[in-house]
Amino acid sequence: MAIRNLSFLLEPKSVALIADNREPSPLDAALARNLVGAGFGVKLYAVGVKGGPLEGMMSYPDIPNLPEAPDLAILTTAQDRMPALLDRLGGRGTKAAVLVSPGGEKCAGPRDQGVRSAILAAAQSHGMRIVGPGSIGIMTPGGFLNASVAYEQPLKGNIAMVSQSGTVLTSVLGWATSKCIGFSHLIDLGDMFDVDFGDMLDYLANDMKTRAILLYMEEVTQVRKFMSAARLASRMKPVVVLKGGAHRDSLTYSILHGGETSGADGVYHAAFRRAGMIRAHDVRELFSAAESLARAKALPGERLAILSNGRGMGVLAADALVDQGGCLAELSTESLKRLNNLAPGWSHGNPVNLAGDTPAERYTEALQILLADQGVDAILLLHCSNGAKPCGEAAREILEILKNNNIKSKFGRLLASWTGDKSGADARCLFTENSIAAYDTPLEAVSGFMQMVRYRHNQEMLMQTPPSIPGNFLPDALRAGYIVEGALEEGRDRLSEAEIQVVFEAYGMYGLKPAESVSCAIQLITGVFNDAQFGPVIFFGHGGQAAEAIEDLAFALPPLNMHLARDVIRRTRIHGLLKGRPGTEAADIDSIALLLVKVSQLICDIPQIAGLRIDPLLVDNHGLSIAGAFMRVAKVVGPDRSRLIIAPYPKELEETIRLPDGQTLLLRPIRPEDEPAYVRLFERLRPEDIVKRFLHPMKMLPHSLAASLTQIDYDREMALVLIAENGSGETELLGGVRFSADPDNDRAEFAILLRPDVTGMGLGPMMMRKIIEAARRRGIKELYGDVLSENYTMLKLCKAFGFKSRLMPDDAGVVIVTLPL
Repeated sequence: MAIRNLSFLLEPKSVALIADNREPSPLDAALARNLVGAGFGVKLYAVGVKGGPLEGMMSYPDIPNLPEAPDLAILTTAQDRMPALLDRLGGRGTKAAVLVSPGGEKCAGPRDQGVRSAILAAAQSHGMRIVGPGSIGIMTPGGFLNASVAYEQPLKGNIAMVSQSGTVLTSVLGWATSKCIGFSHLIDLGDMFDVDFGDMLDYLANDMKTRAILLYMEEVTQVRKFMSAARLASRMKPVVVLKGGAHRDSLTYSILHGGETSGADGVYHAAFRRAGMIRAHDVRELFSAAESLARAKALPGERLAILSNGRGMGVLAADALVDQGGCLAELSTESLKRLNNLAPGWSHGNPVNLAGDTPAERYTEALQILLADQGVDAILLLHCSNGAKPCGEAAREILEILKNNNIKSKFGRLLASWTGDKSGADARCLFTENSIAAYDTPLEAVSGFMQMVRYRHNQEMLMQTPPSIPGNFLPDALRAGYIVEGALEEGRDRLSEAEIQVVFEAYGMYGLKPAESVSCAIQLITGVFNDAQFGPVIFFGHGGQAAEAIEDLAFALPPLNMHLARDVIRRTRIHGLLKGRPGTEAADIDSIALLLVKVSQLICDIPQIAGLRIDPLLVDNHGLSIAGAFMRVAKVVGPDRSRLIIAPYPKELEETIRLPDGQTLLLRPIRPEDEPAYVRLFERLRPEDIVKRFLHPMKMLPHSLAASLTQIDYDREMALVLIAENGSGETELLGGVRFSADPDNDRAEFAILLRPDVTGMGLGPMMMRKIIEAARRRGIKELYGDVLSENYTMLKLCKAFGFKSRLMPDDAGVVIVTLPL
């Protein structure tokens, strides 16, 4: 159900605490205290509480006696009583409920599964959304809502926290309160009968009050929905995830011995990376990320300068930065000269280490020099307690000088770590009050900075335009599928070496050769295994007989392009050897990446391939050779592509269009590699065409927008483009049509664009018809669009296809067109 009715859960106007005709328990009392203590923006009711009013809340004997249907209900009853109560609430019109089970009741056995089914049936029959059971509740500080048993009232802020554990949630809340960090929402999902991580990511991605999202998870449900939601949210704001249960399982052993996995940590890591999420590895890293995201601004780069009043802490911070893959800023000649004049005995490099008794004026002047350096993107301020002056007093003086010099606008580039318990804590509070991210230790500060760097890298990776696949890669899926089906009909679950050779040839892969016949220094391994949660997973790394001992594997989810394939290779230790060393030539990394893309395409096309291992894969500077391979096959149950959690390119929608003059065009789904051609299409539009399509003038198409238009999630969007080849063999886009559906797949916004020199040929009506057909097949209930009132051609086209139109209420220059499907 995705985001349907979640606004009633997180932004309710009325809340009812349902106790089911009994004396109030400590759980009821805690909930009532928090509900009342959150403020006066929400109407509160208590139902079935004996012994008089609870915390002054209006009390009613049962649900039918309530004066209105509450938007949100909080149930504290035993689980077997919940279905009947939910049915009554749903009958009144309640749209959301939080199930706070007494004693943290969990569902595990067969009887509990029956209760689960009954709870879901009762809620879903009324379109009601459920959080829990086993939840400690939800909090929306800005909306005066604290429907939880947490001890502390949260502060209002712009970070959302979604957790699968109440204890982790309350720990983060307690820490954040002590650091003056507030939240937009805090949600404990509990057992996730209904509302899960995917739903919350979809909601929070578009929540204007949420700047960043923190997750604590132990497992995900509906993995394909989760990945779509995570990819969308990560493009819009930072998403930091701490995964519980990340024990070091022997994933390498399972892969090398043909086994399957279920939610292995390495696979989760690959999923997080593909989605663009930032991973925290412990609670401290999660705290550091929260501190950075709450206070620091987006980084213009990743070069860090360290300013310290002592050598040791500065050196340790620099070591930590390098250990985490960070970049120490190289100071400019001008900065070095100014620092020499300011403090002749300084460290003459980065870290900028000043004397322990450096006065605030000199420390601040050094900071101003670093802020003016164009090669510095962020600055870590370190201060160690000494006998000259307490930390708090030094921090106060430095902040005062900065404010007097109009430096406050640059506070977002600063991070601070003032060490020490009492005096250091006072200083950190001062920085926090001035919106400067402050950390207990230099290591935590570096960790917080690196979280911001990783977010920046993730955004670049998500927006990077992948190169086209080298050569003319046209796999023969029919030939490969024939071989696989033949083996299955004979009752076999493995292909012979000769059959594997045919499958490889059909996909332009390299023929099998004896290992001794190839002069090659590096042995690699690649292939595919199946994960019970995430489906097919591609692996790559160090191969040969030592592979199990070395355990150097990286994982990725199909489908892959050349950019993603290279990223998999870079994440292995053997990549350093592949790049070459002094006196040795680099291996042909592009050929390795191309092989991974072909393996990915093979798995997407032939769902009956249940496992593949190429080992050893031999590589040198001339190319690749496959010296050994194993392929396992199995019959497929269900839709072919349902096992892939990221929707692959829908080749079945490709169609040849023949124009009246005999010219042929290709109508196909858009690909990420189409961005350069899309930019060329934009450049050929007239100013009025641009305004009609994008509803405002644009002189150029920004890369970020071009990437979002070409790198689409085929599960939620569809864009069909008309392709022609120009005289030089380049692909030219003549136009395109698209829709983008909401997470519930109910409504989808459409848009159409056509190059002005190909109008009047019937292409517009043809593309409109195709996108309507695609939306109907997807099960979308309504198409809608915003059309300028002066765009008579589009309005006429919409009318011809049966769209209804009305003026936008707050803008008479825009017409809203809708088509029920």
